[in-house]
Amino acid sequence: MLPPWKHTDLDISPTEFEHLVKDWVEKAGKNLISIDVKHNQKLEAYDSTYQIDVVAKFEALGGDFVVLIECKKHKSAIPRSLVQELHDKVRSIGAHKGMLFATTGFQSGALQYAKAHGIALVRITDGNASYETRSTEAAPEPPAWRDLPAYMGWLLQETDDGKVGVSAIDFRENTINEITQ
Repeated sequence: MLPPWKHTDLDISPTEFEHLVKDWVEKAGKNLISIDVKHNQKLEAYDSTYQIDVVAKFEALGGDFVVLIECKKHKSAIPRSLVQELHDKVRSIGAHKGMLFATTGFQSGALQYAKAHGIALVRITDGNASYETRSTEAAPEPPAWRDLPAYMGWLLQETDDGKVGVSAIDFRENTINEITQ
């Protein structure tokens, strides 16, 4: 498994990354009632107008929900300040959930803040990162017949004992329920 702090460079532009996340969220939530996922939205709040990379609106349990999603293609681990900014946007806009997708890992302060405030952190890697073998040598390239996805998602969460929990996300239908809780 890929360590959550290790940097991997994806050959994708920041805008392509945002569209990839938008498409994943649409696909993952397609069985929800009236899901509407939009890219690059400007949302009005009482204190400002905010630009949000991806906004998902859907109906569940008889109510309407709004999820704000920021996408970060950085070269170093995501700091706490970016998670705090997203949390501030969630509160100002009155959204129900915030999610931060990144192509790098997250600093420990970011993981701690996200846990305390219910922000989902998702790391996107090359799909080959999901291929694991047991070996003392460097990991071999996966065989072609494995048919791995081009990109893979990893939900990162700080555990109660201060460690980092990592769960693979395959972005099939209904996985939106797992990552928005």
